Amino acid sequence: MNSAARIEAFLEMMSAERGAAENTLSSYRRDLEDASSGIDGGLAGAGAADIRAYLDDIAARGFAPTSQARKLSAIRQFFKFLYAEGLRTDDPTGTLDSPKKGRPLPKTMSEAETGRLIDRAAQEAGDAGLGYSDRLAALRLHALVEVLYATGLRVSELVGLPVTVAQRDDRFFMVRGKGDKERMVPLSAKARVAMRAWLAARSGVPAFAESPFLFPAASDSGYLSRQVFARDLKGLAARAGIASAKISPHVLRHAFASHLLQNGADLRAVQQLLGHADISTTQIYTHVLEERLVRLVNDHHPLAD
Repeated sequence: MNSAARIEAFLEMMSAERGAAENTLSSYRRDLEDASSGIDGGLAGAGAADIRAYLDDIAARGFAPTSQARKLSAIRQFFKFLYAEGLRTDDPTGTLDSPKKGRPLPKTMSEAETGRLIDRAAQEAGDAGLGYSDRLAALRLHALVEVLYATGLRVSELVGLPVTVAQRDDRFFMVRGKGDKERMVPLSAKARVAMRAWLAARSGVPAFAESPFLFPAASDSGYLSRQVFARDLKGLAARAGIASAKISPHVLRHAFASHLLQNGADLRAVQQLLGHADISTTQIYTHVLEERLVRLVNDHHPLAD
């Protein structure tokens, strides 16, 4: 049985029928091809014992339980497809247990660290001593950081923002997120100012002037890649005296949510702002609410002392 051809057929179905995003398809491809190369005879003809042995092998190689569970989920989807298409008469994943995984608390940053990061970005964006290209890069990075912390956008949503978001200068805008769902997100005054400064600077770059994207780039997508932003963000963190290993675009998204909750926001409101389809996803932040309740009781209950 030709595993490579079966995997391609599965990915085509995920794209055409379920509208899976490119990132999702790439993740499925990596996981299925890795499993196929790790199983004698390939994945499509594997039995339950073969898949169990593969899962044991990746566990022994040090893959985290979350990674193991993700790979098993991809394999399950693949065999459901083969069964539905009549390419298999059985589903060998039916008897397999998912790896046990805890739910780790999201990495985040304190309000003081976030303030230092943004202040450093603003300082660099306002440095008149920088050369043209360095100043352009500094203005772009300042806008990215301000908008990310003001909105809590996913990094893929942020880098692909349309230029109209900055041109309108509104306090709110609509973003299309996972599952093609739209949601409204707020823009702080500082974020709007940083975006306008970047918009003015990029208008002087002929290659960018007509781009429909706020953060254009000479890439296949036409906009800044997530990897470039992540790299620039780590560099900014190091210059602000923050360990670069501690920060990523996703960490700033978590900081947005955590800081809102610490300062009295409702969990349902944060769910809507983050674009989580299910409140259970947002409940990773309940530790923040618990800390807030303890502080509330300790500060205000008459018998707290």
